[in-house]
Amino acid sequence: MKGYNEAFQDIPGTVVFDATQSRLGYHLNQFCMSLMKADNRAAFKAGERAYLERWPMTEEQRQAVLDRDYNRMIALGGNIYFLAKIGATDGFSFQNLASKMTGVPEDEYKAMMVAGGRPIEGNRSKTGKAK
Repeated sequence: MKGYNEAFQDIPGTVVFDATQSRLGYHLNQFCMSLMKADNRAAFKAGERAYLERWPMTEEQRQAVLDRDYNRMIALGGNIYFLAKIGATDGFSFQNLASKMTGVPEDEYKAMMVAGGRPIEGNRSKTGKAK
C-alpha cells in the first residue's frame, strides 16, 4: 500500500491512521468534513462528481467515494470518523457502514459486537509477535 507505514502491514485488515495516512488523506477528509453543512450535503447529492472536483483529491480517492468503497477510502488515507459523514449523508448508521466494510450482514454484525467483537483468531499479527 503506497505511503502506508510498513510496520502495520503485518496485521490482516488493519490500517492504522498515523501521520502518513493523515497526510495521504488530508483532502479526502476535508471533503468529508464539508458534509457537516446542509448546503454542502445538498450540493454533493445534486452532483457528486462535480462536488468532488472541488477538492484536490486523487482520482482514486474520488472514485472510492463515488463507489462508496469505505475500505478503499481508508487505505487511501480516509479516517473512519470523517468517512462516516458520507454514510450519514446517504442515510446510513455507523453500524450499517461497519457491517458493509466487514462483509457481515448488519444484524449479524450487531450480534457479534454485542457478544464482544470479532474473534481474535485470524486477526492478529501474521508473525504472531506483538508490534
